[in-house]
Amino acid sequence: MSHPTRKGTSMAGYTHTKDEHLKRLRRIEGQIRGLHRMVDEDKYCIDILTQVSAATRALQGFSLVLLEEHLAGCVVDAAARGGPEADAKVREAAEAIARLVRS
Repeated sequence: MSHPTRKGTSMAGYTHTKDEHLKRLRRIEGQIRGLHRMVDEDKYCIDILTQVSAATRALQGFSLVLLEEHLAGCVVDAAARGGPEADAKVREAAEAIARLVRS
């Protein structure tokens, strides 16, 4: 499904760091599998919560890097072109930041 503010976008802002992002996500995926294993093995609750906190921080760190790339690429490019697309990109970024702050 196409997003109205993504019209004309031929490449994601993170394309140049895609491999790095995928590597980071695989590590996070491993942390989640580790949590599953800890619960399955009836590990101590506090130890599980410590790992949940680490996985949460890893996801937040990933989100911040992706957001920074989006701002530096997609938003800056749209702002340089101006018009309604620029307004939409800024609004979209503000909404993404609000979601991150609430999470």
